[in-house]
Amino acid sequence: MNLIYNISIILLGCSMRILSLFNSKAKDWTKGRLSMFNQMPSIKQRKVIWFHCASLGEFDQALPLMKIIKSNNPHFFILVTFFSPSGMKHYRKRKHLADHVMYLALDTKSNAVKFIKHFQPFQAFFVKYEFWSNHINEAKKNNTHIYNLCGVFRKNHRFFKWYGSFFRKSLRQFDWFFVQNKESEKLLQSIKINNVSIYGDTRYDKVIENKENVIIDNNLKTFCGKEKAFIIGSSWPKDENILLDFINTLEKKVIIAPHNIGQSFIDDITSKLTVDYVKYSEIKDQNNIIKSRVLILDTIGQLSNAYHYGDIAYIGGGFSNSLHNILEPAVFGLPVIFGPKYHRFPEAKKFIKNKFGFSIRSKNELEKTFEKIETNYLSIQKKELDFIVQNAGASLKIYNHIFSKMSY
Repeated sequence: MNLIYNISIILLGCSMRILSLFNSKAKDWTKGRLSMFNQMPSIKQRKVIWFHCASLGEFDQALPLMKIIKSNNPHFFILVTFFSPSGMKHYRKRKHLADHVMYLALDTKSNAVKFIKHFQPFQAFFVKYEFWSNHINEAKKNNTHIYNLCGVFRKNHRFFKWYGSFFRKSLRQFDWFFVQNKESEKLLQSIKINNVSIYGDTRYDKVIENKENVIIDNNLKTFCGKEKAFIIGSSWPKDENILLDFINTLEKKVIIAPHNIGQSFIDDITSKLTVDYVKYSEIKDQNNIIKSRVLILDTIGQLSNAYHYGDIAYIGGGFSNSLHNILEPAVFGLPVIFGPKYHRFPEAKKFIKNKFGFSIRSKNELEKTFEKIETNYLSIQKKELDFIVQNAGASLKIYNHIFSKMSY
């Protein structure tokens, strides 16, 4: 199986190089790894804490723990690796304490040896559910303490299949698993992995910090006036096909932050709007903002603060198994609506179970859900805010679990 895995990794690299001729993301993925080993910094005997994140969402989960580690151990060197181009492209949008950020090389044995030999990480955190066997094995040979942060495991993962023995070996290299839910704990225990704790999702800590440090945006403030807006965050075209018809009949201020702010995507949105709108990038004066019913955030960096000005949120990606961060609006007390494909996201299932998250499939369902939320708004909001507070604190629990038992 080891041979098959290594061949598959080589084939992955070859296929990405071919795909890069036609696909911009594959091109970024390939180009970003060309000279990465030549750009690795000198560590000078500092202890390296390595976080591996598939993309930006996992980076958000790592940030609160990074902050606690760095505040208590400022001499530690924080290393972050990404698998995807979107993580590398957008991580600078976040306030972070990483000392070096780079792509993770293709998971060949030679790449793993070179990477681990250079950094010799003291600790490694693999965030959520991305695991690369050669890098894990080489880290273990280096006596690196290896952890799974905010882990989520499902029955269909390869670790729990009849052919999963090779991948289970990688999991057994881990010192501890900090998972988000009971299902993940039970699945790990079913393959005789018992070094696991349910500590939840560290992003609750991150969004609480965001709320405490919200930046007042005068344009958003002027646009809303004394009203609260319907906030649409990270919408995809499949979301917008339902939302835009609804917006055209909604007597309420609306802020739209599309997932893709390319000109063709913005033009597609504006072509379907029949109400007055303004793009954030084209705001000229207050009158320009006040008379508009819809504000389109065609810029980067405003969304997390925009929730401060809302009362109900719709979060995109739920029609394509790519649901975006629903905790960001929830921390401000906004009931959250999203599409039907949310089952990969534990927080979405919890929101629905607790009745402050709502899944819709059509404009008709959206209208009924909106009416239901408005009718029961205060009780829904209270449950949501209480829930956020109750689920905070995972980052400190994880830090204490690790560092209270460790001499260094």
